[in-house]
Amino acid sequence: MEDHFRQVASLIGDPTRATILWSLLDGRALTATELAMAADTSPQNISMHISKLLQAGLLQTKHQGRHRYFSFANKEIAYAIEAMATITVRNEIINESSKDENSGIKYCRTCYDHLAGKVAVEMTDIFLRRKLIIQDGNEFAVTRKGKGWFFDQGIQVDILSQARRSLIRPCLDWSERRYHLAGSLGAALLKKMENEDWIRRNKQSRAVIITGKGQKKFYEFFKLTV
Repeated sequence: MEDHFRQVASLIGDPTRATILWSLLDGRALTATELAMAADTSPQNISMHISKLLQAGLLQTKHQGRHRYFSFANKEIAYAIEAMATITVRNEIINESSKDENSGIKYCRTCYDHLAGKVAVEMTDIFLRRKLIIQDGNEFAVTRKGKGWFFDQGIQVDILSQARRSLIRPCLDWSERRYHLAGSLGAALLKKMENEDWIRRNKQSRAVIITGKGQKKFYEFFKLTV
C-alpha cells in the first residue's frame, strides 16, 4: 500500500499529468488531442503521460469510431482530485477564477458528475438543516423525510440505492473548504437541474451558468438567492 501510494503521489505531482486529471473533472471524456491542448504540450508527450496514468489505474479508455476517449477509471478518483485541491490550490488561481463572488468557478461549478462551489455547499447545508439528509462523522445518509422530498422532485432514492456506486457521500469542496453532496444522488440532482434548464454548462470551464428559471427554482426549492 505504501509503495502504491508513493507511485500515485509521484504521478499526480507531475504538472502535465496534474493538468490531465484536472481537465477531466468536468465529467467529459477527452481525446489525447484535447488533453494535449489543455496541457499545452505535444501529442507525443501527452501520449507518454496518459500511458502512465492508465498503467496506474487512474484513467480508462474507450473507443468510439476512430477516436479514443480518456476518463477517470472510477468516480472516487475524481472526488480525491477535487479534495486535494483544498490543500494545493494557490490564492492567485482562486482569485483569477472568479472576479465576482456571485459568479465563476468558485460560486457554482461541476465536480465530475455533481454540483460544487458555494451554491452546492449552501444547498447541502439546507438539506442538513431540513433533516432531508443527516451527517454522521464523514458520512451522509438520506432520511425517510428526505426520500419523500426527493421523490416529489422526480428522484427515486430507493432505485438509486440499488446501483453499484455510493448513493450519497460528502465531497470536500476546494473553494469553500466544506462538504457538498456527491454520489448517485448528487449526480441525479445535477441531471435534473440541467434537464430542466436551471443551469447550463460552460464549454470553456467547469463554471456553470444559472439561468433566470434556475434563480427562481433555487429560491422556490431551497430559499437560496443565486
